[in-house]
Amino acid sequence: MKALPRKLMPNQRCQVWVHDVATNENSCVFETSSLLLEAPNWALDGRALILNGDGVLWRLPVDEPVLQQIEIDGVPPLNNDHVLDPDQEHVFVSAYDDWQIYRASLAGGHATQITGKEGHEGLRHFLHGVSPDGAQLAFVGIRVDEASDPVKLLFAEIFTVGADGNGYRQITHAGVPADGPEYSPDGQWIYLNTEAFSSSAQIARMRLDGSEIARLVASETVDWFPHLSPDGRHCVYLAYPSGTTGHPANLDVKLMIVRDGDWDRPVVAARLFGGQGTINVNSWSPDSRQFAYVAYPIG
Repeated sequence: MKALPRKLMPNQRCQVWVHDVATNENSCVFETSSLLLEAPNWALDGRALILNGDGVLWRLPVDEPVLQQIEIDGVPPLNNDHVLDPDQEHVFVSAYDDWQIYRASLAGGHATQITGKEGHEGLRHFLHGVSPDGAQLAFVGIRVDEASDPVKLLFAEIFTVGADGNGYRQITHAGVPADGPEYSPDGQWIYLNTEAFSSSAQIARMRLDGSEIARLVASETVDWFPHLSPDGRHCVYLAYPSGTTGHPANLDVKLMIVRDGDWDRPVVAARLFGGQGTINVNSWSPDSRQFAYVAYPIG
């Protein structure tokens, strides 16, 4: 069975929000009841958000929030794992159906397939990180039991690969689920969530080769998708209720922010109904003053 892009449930809305770090205020900048948008990136020129919805990419200008489709061809329907190329002109995207990673122009046009040139047969690729120089990608490699209902996760480890599709490397080998790998702004670390320290996902970091892995937050919540601000001062991550399995949609969740590297005292930035799609990829503004996220209220 082919995976399909998510849709809004009856009486559900999609809201795109922005959090201001200085004021700790949250502002809704766009709302729709007709399209489920996910996973904002903040364009590197600071002018727009890039989101996926209904299998395609959309550009949402921040000052005049009207959706504009980015017309990309040569790629299956897109999922919510997309990251901007540091060159400011391209985006790396992950696709349903073939589960590969592609590179495309933010102006639209034909996409170029990155993964699949070498590597592991049957591996599903979910992109989360691009190195600051644009030369390397970090992704989650997943294998599932296609015959089970629901589909059973068999394997979820962190990999890196060159942006040209060469040089596959598995860098975690813990045998427990890991996800959300993202490069630090200085390119020295990969931040991620992993079950290596607990029975639930917790925030950690490691060197680019998987060494020196260390837990950064010890919490009772189930913590996903750490995103560092471009200046490296702050980090935001998604906190699910204790006992949550995976990273599902449609739950009461919190966005936690770590200020100035104080990992012992994360604070609540927002409470919302969401989860999957809310903040799967880095959504910080280039000036590190704001980040974007998506909520999915019902009623």
